[in-house]
Formats: sequence, structure tokens, C-alpha cells
Amino acid sequence: MLGMLTRFILIVVFLGVFTSALFANHPNLLIITVDDMNADSIGAFGAELESTSPNVDRLAAEGLSFDLAHVQVGNCYPSRNVMWSGRYSHNNGAEGFYEVKPINYPTLCDLMQKHGYWVGIRGKVSHSSPYQPFHWDADLTFKRDGTSEHMKDARSYFRSVKRGIKLAENEGKPFCINVNISDPHKPFWKPGDPHPVSKVFTADEVPVPGFLPDDPAIREELALYYTSVRRADDCVGEILEALSESGKAEETFVMFLSDHGMPLPFAKTQLYHHSTRTPLIVRWPGVAEPGTRDDEHMVSAVDFLPTLLDVVGAKKPGGFDGSSFAPLFHGEKLPGRDSVFKVYNENSGAQRHPIRGVETPEYLYLFNPWSDRVNKFKTATQGTVTYKRLIALAEEDAAIAARLDLFDYRVLEELYDVRNDPDCLVNLIDDPSHEAALSDLRARAEKFMRESGDHALEPFLNREDPEAVAAYITRVTEEAQARRAERRKNKRETGGKDKKKSA
Repeated sequence: MLGMLTRFILIVVFLGVFTSALFANHPNLLIITVDDMNADSIGAFGAELESTSPNVDRLAAEGLSFDLAHVQVGNCYPSRNVMWSGRYSHNNGAEGFYEVKPINYPTLCDLMQKHGYWVGIRGKVSHSSPYQPFHWDADLTFKRDGTSEHMKDARSYFRSVKRGIKLAENEGKPFCINVNISDPHKPFWKPGDPHPVSKVFTADEVPVPGFLPDDPAIREELALYYTSVRRADDCVGEILEALSESGKAEETFVMFLSDHGMPLPFAKTQLYHHSTRTPLIVRWPGVAEPGTRDDEHMVSAVDFLPTLLDVVGAKKPGGFDGSSFAPLFHGEKLPGRDSVFKVYNENSGAQRHPIRGVETPEYLYLFNPWSDRVNKFKTATQGTVTYKRLIALAEEDAAIAARLDLFDYRVLEELYDVRNDPDCLVNLIDDPSHEAALSDLRARAEKFMRESGDHALEPFLNREDPEAVAAYITRVTEEAQARRAERRKNKRETGGKDKKKSA
């Protein structure tokens, strides 16, 4: 009898050890993105406004936060395709808002399924893969009855995640669920909105970003933005509640981030500091030390896929532009993480305005080959109350007029001291005291472009030749418009609807 009891105890211990080892190599993955949110709108990342993000702040207290994390692109379709391909836009083909089919590279979905994972997605489905329909195990945007959850309904995120976890459990697989929260993407919350929020902010209490003027109309729009930030945080709370209720929180690697900055001028569809800085948080029970911060290593969206493959112990294919920073979760150091390369090409209307950027902890360099003082930038943020107010204010305020002119027409090159000027207000490109920094960042930009095969290397090397730069812009603009024309033609012929309308 004692022998049988001993064997039973040994079996239980073995199963416990086996389960722990299995989790160590195959943790569940829960990836949470918010749409159009500045990093500094989050309390844990320096929000001036109190109570914008209690649920995200709690997640930060339980995990590892990255102070120097950036996405590559300032608009969402190309930004998300960088994340889940591990390739810059010029290498994954998704430089704008159009499908890439066929593709010749694996993505997050493919690689996780190959590694034995059940893969689901909620929200931003058409923006998170190179073509549609994609082969997710389930689109959790839809309910069991086939009707769609509303993207602004916080409680719906609880239902979606609960359903995804259950579907994976039914198949006996670990899950990889990518939940894309719509807020604070426009339309913002507004009074009378049928989808409630736990706290409403008023115009007199919200902070005004340093890159915008303090004006009553702008404050009103910012109040709606920050209230939408709080609703995004409500969604995060619902998602984490579903995970906790499943009993799998201790077996799950959680990653939280924003796809780019707020949907207002000088943030979204740009490559400024606040355009790309993302509030990256990782909670990995038993691995990442709770309540810690990394303020030393620069990581970016192109690194996310190779990192997640390391987290689950999957083999990495060749062809990535990014590299894993998973050792940082274990408290290790990684050399060479002192800059990130940023790219922008076109908006959802196929308006082509290529920008390249290199950011270090101290400086940001931007190259704008489209800027010729005639070509005017086109972006979704020009439809905002804030942009329209900038136009009105510029009529009587020379400083605002100069800012508006920079927004609309830019200059060929920009250099900012982001450590002291994160709002990127003072262009140092002609300041001789920063000549060494400019030379260093130009060299880094050229290296990034050469190594990644970036077509923007051509105008960069010819930046002192206006005709050569103009020829490049003409060519890529014609290519973008041809893609758009072909897309419209296909839409007419098939009677299909274009779902990719917003950034």
C-alpha cells in the first residue's frame, strides 16, 4: 500500500514538473494593442492627467515597462504589418493601406500555428495581416451567433477573450490572442455615447501636449481624446478580467502597446517622438520581475515577432529585419540597442509622402524627401477640430503660423534634441553645436537603409540634388496612385466594399 502511495506521489510530482516545463516553453500569449494613443497618456508612462489608465498602470506594476520602445510607422495598417512580419514596410510590401498577395514571408499567425498554438484576433483584422481573408483560427470580433461585437463596447472585449481562451482549450492548445482595442481612435467618446466609459474628463483639466497650442477648442477635443483613453483602459480591464477568470493568468505572457501616437497633428501619421513612442509593457509571471522598468535599451515594433518566437521557443525563419530582445525579460543586457529606424510612406488615400527617421535616446533625425515647399502633406489629422483651429489661430499668431507651415510643407531634414525637447519644437538641423550628432544620425540612417534595402536610400544619397529627389517622389507617387486605381477597378468589378478606410 505504501509503495502504491509513493508511486502516486511521484507521478503527481512528475506531472507538476512536466506541466511547469511545458508552460516555460509554451506560455499562452495575449497581445493587447490600443489604437492611436500617445505613450504619455498612460499614468505609468508619465501622464500629467490623473486616472487615465488604472488598469494599464496595474499591469505595469505587475510587469516590465520599456521607456525607450517605439513603433516603426505612424499609421496603423503599415505599423501592424511591421509588428507581425518582423520586416520593415519596404520589405513586407505593406507600405500603405493595400493588400499584399501573394506574400513570400511567414507572419505571427503562421509561425504560432506551426508551433502548435491556437491563434485568434479581435479588431483591426484587415489591418493586422497582409491580405484578407487570412487564416486565423477565429476572428473573435464575431459572436457565436455570427453578429459582430461593437468596437467601442468595453464589455465586449471580455466576451471575445473568454471565447478565444475556451476555443483554444477545446482544441488542447496554448493560445495566441491578439486583441486590438479601437479606442482612442476617432470617433472619440462623446456625451450621449451608447458605449459608456468609467470616467469623463473635462476641457479645463486635461493637459495640452507641448506640440499643440493651448486653446479652448483644442482642449475640448483633447477632453474627448482622454475620455477615450480611459475607455480603452476599461477595455484592458475587461480583457484582464477574462484572463483571470480563466485561471490561466499565471501561464500567460501579456504584452501591451499602442500602434502609434494620438490622432491629432504632429502625432499620428508622422515620425516625431510622440508619433512612435509606444507604452510597451510585458507581464510574464515567474520571468519578468514585476514593477521594473528598462530605460536603457531601445526596442521597436520590427523586433516584436522574433521576440515572441523566442518567448515560445519557436525556430525563427530567415529574413527578419528585427531581432529578439527576449533576454531583457530575464534581466540581461543587450549590446547595440541605442537607436531605432522609423519609416513612413503613405496614408490610407495612397497620398505618398515618404519620411525616414532615426532616433536615439538623445536625438531624432528626420529625412523628408517629399518636402519641396510646393507639395502639401495630406493626413487624416487635417480633418480634426485641432487642425482647423490651428489654421484660424495662425492668422494672428506668427509662431503658430510657422508651426502650421512646418506641418503642411516640412523641410528636407530635421534634427531634435528629444531628451530636452521631446515635443520636437526646435529644429537644430542648422545649429553648428549639434553638427556631430547630425553627422552620426545621417550615417546611422544610411546604414539602416543600405542594410534593409530601402528604396529611400536613392533620394537620401542625392539629397543635395533637388531634381534627383523630385524624380524619386514622382516615381513612387505614380506607383501608389496606380495601386489605388487598380484597387478601385477591382472593387467595381467585384462589387466588393473597401474596409480599409481609416488609419
